[in-house]
Amino acid sequence: MVTLHKKLFTTLFSLLLLSSAAKAADYEILYRAKVHPDSDVARVEIRLRGEQLPNQLTLSLDPERHRSVTAEHGLRLDDNSAVWKPREPEDSLHYEFVIDEQKASGSYDSLLTEHWAILRSDKLVPPIAARVPKGLEGQAELQFLLPEGWSVAAPYPTREEDSARYLLSDPGRIFPRPKGWLILGDITSRQDIIAGTDVRVAAPAGQGDRLQDTLAFIGWNLPAVKAVLPGFPDQLLIVTAGKPMWRGGLSGTRSLFMHADRPMISGNRTSSLIHELIHVGTGISGGKRADWIVEGLAEYYASAILFRTGGMSDWRYEQVLEWKTDWAREADTLFARRSSGPVTARAAIFMHRLDQALAKATDGAAGIDDVARALAQDRGRVSLAQLKEIVAELAGDAVDVDALIAGLENAG
Repeated sequence: MVTLHKKLFTTLFSLLLLSSAAKAADYEILYRAKVHPDSDVARVEIRLRGEQLPNQLTLSLDPERHRSVTAEHGLRLDDNSAVWKPREPEDSLHYEFVIDEQKASGSYDSLLTEHWAILRSDKLVPPIAARVPKGLEGQAELQFLLPEGWSVAAPYPTREEDSARYLLSDPGRIFPRPKGWLILGDITSRQDIIAGTDVRVAAPAGQGDRLQDTLAFIGWNLPAVKAVLPGFPDQLLIVTAGKPMWRGGLSGTRSLFMHADRPMISGNRTSSLIHELIHVGTGISGGKRADWIVEGLAEYYASAILFRTGGMSDWRYEQVLEWKTDWAREADTLFARRSSGPVTARAAIFMHRLDQALAKATDGAAGIDDVARALAQDRGRVSLAQLKEIVAELAGDAVDVDALIAGLENAG
């Protein structure tokens, strides 16, 4: 009887999967990008195929980077947008994307060289607002057309029959599009499964001296990150390169970029790499005057995770907190438009004090990890009001967020 029930369950589950797959394939979306070092642009095609297609797509363009937008019909161009009404059963839109993006310092966020390219797929394909008939779902893939000898590292699984085509997922979006860092060209990489996440560290060929070190560092610390954030993606790409790329770290969907010269643990015993891992794991952004919440959590864990995994002693961790407290005094307030430097240090100290206050109020039953998990639940924009609501759910009136903030302001 048990065997019969098991077979019945297996059959029903298989039918459910087939039904879901059929539903997901109402129409197909193919993003195709042709990249060649002889050109300064990627030539991009968005091709739709199906008996029924979205009624209208509106692309939010960067006029300096998205240019020469064309379609056979149904296209209207405004200053910063392209409105496209595709026709069944198959239609396509084309444009050029300028890959190089240089900062005022002279370094690059995005760059195409003779041998490789580093860029973000959510810049390659701009934000798209879609009007879609109710219940219609699209299945999206990303394909690259590259010179011979070039390969790709992207934060998505590939099709078994075609390693140059990536299967995209964009939960919560009506019209899925690619997001996250990419590295193309003559590249080198190291890869492993760590705490259930497929981790790949990639760099241009000749710049991969620290790939194994980075993979080992992730193996040491990612389990602790995932203990805080169990919703951490099951795929992670870390792209690294040296000059002339920007000398910093920046997270993306299922991915991050870290300059090759950045230490994994800095002299002040924080880790930029862990900081960015927290951004990847939470997937949150700051609402109005709330960027300090996002950056404060990341900077708090940049040291706390190292402490938890044995990367420093108790007294060394106390030194870190003292250093951040001193630096925080240079900030006038937490509520800056963008959190960086002293503001982020002040926000990290707030998170530390909130952790202590929650532990005291709940006899150790709650702490900052619970706050981080709650904020990351929807992977969206966060606010001070949301933070207060979470704290109230954990500790009632026993922890006063406003008083903690005021304490920091007075200490400054």
